[in-house]
Amino acid sequence: MERVETARDLVLGYVRALNTVDEAMRVALPSLDRLADVLGLARSHRISRSGRIGTYSYTVHGAGCRFVSDNGTEVDVDFAADGSNVFDLWRLRQHGLSLPEPLDVTDDDLRAAVRSLQPLLNEVRPGSFGVAG
Repeated sequence: MERVETARDLVLGYVRALNTVDEAMRVALPSLDRLADVLGLARSHRISRSGRIGTYSYTVHGAGCRFVSDNGTEVDVDFAADGSNVFDLWRLRQHGLSLPEPLDVTDDDLRAAVRSLQPLLNEVRPGSFGVAG
């Protein structure tokens, strides 16, 4: 049970970190309506596919972007067609491993943690989750 609580704390920490990245990007790029707009800016060559914005380095990839804070904490996120943020167990684990005090949790514990956080989180497609509302 304690392992699931640790995984739950990790998931909630990821969501908080994702919100922090979103806020920081909007401050640094006032034209940003939502975090997913970073993809459009990179695809239209208004920003590079990788670089630094504010206090984060970033790398645009496929349907998402990886953000790394000055302390090395990583938040990797994909974007759904509607622009909502989507993440999976792998991204949650990578976030945990990148923390100043790394957390290595199992997929089973993460899966249980995500289930325990419904309706805050919802499964947008098999194995991929988003924050509800």
